[in-house]
Amino acid sequence: MENLASSSIENKSDIICAKQIILGRRALERLDLLFLAVESLDFNGSEAMLITCEKLGLQNYFPNRVELWKRRCHNPLRRTTRRGQLSSTDSQALIVLLCSMAERIYPLLRQLLSSREPENINSQRWQLLEQRLGELINERMNPRRGGVQRLLNPAIKQIICKDLVLSLALASGPGGVERMCASLLDPTP
Repeated sequence: MENLASSSIENKSDIICAKQIILGRRALERLDLLFLAVESLDFNGSEAMLITCEKLGLQNYFPNRVELWKRRCHNPLRRTTRRGQLSSTDSQALIVLLCSMAERIYPLLRQLLSSREPENINSQRWQLLEQRLGELINERMNPRRGGVQRLLNPAIKQIICKDLVLSLALASGPGGVERMCASLLDPTP
């Protein structure tokens, strides 16, 4: 645990949540969905995650792509899922990685959330994000699950995409890890 805290980037002392956290089913689903949103925004997202793991010193937790995939497969909506709970340290490492990735793609998030962008360009960006996220959900999630069908519902997909982008924007910057922990541990749906 101290290893994870000592490997902070540029004097970030808020990398680890103050208490041990065990993520429930909804939190695991949301965390994995946020990672899918990162991959939707960054086409080299999976490679960038591995590079970011090295920069953060998270190689002990995610030494390669397979180990990262194993941790993310605790999401029960995936085609291939792992049973059991994700350990507290693995949960925290995933949250730190997600927040670091959100900080990395913050310029894209800001463009999407900006009201100063021309409306037609902004709507095209949102459509591309929704399309890419839908493709990733179709590819990696179990389409027979009700939660996945809800994610793919065209009437709800736009709302979910905006919520994910806003969550990623709030997870970047100082205090992002704590905000993400609080968001994931919030019992309200």
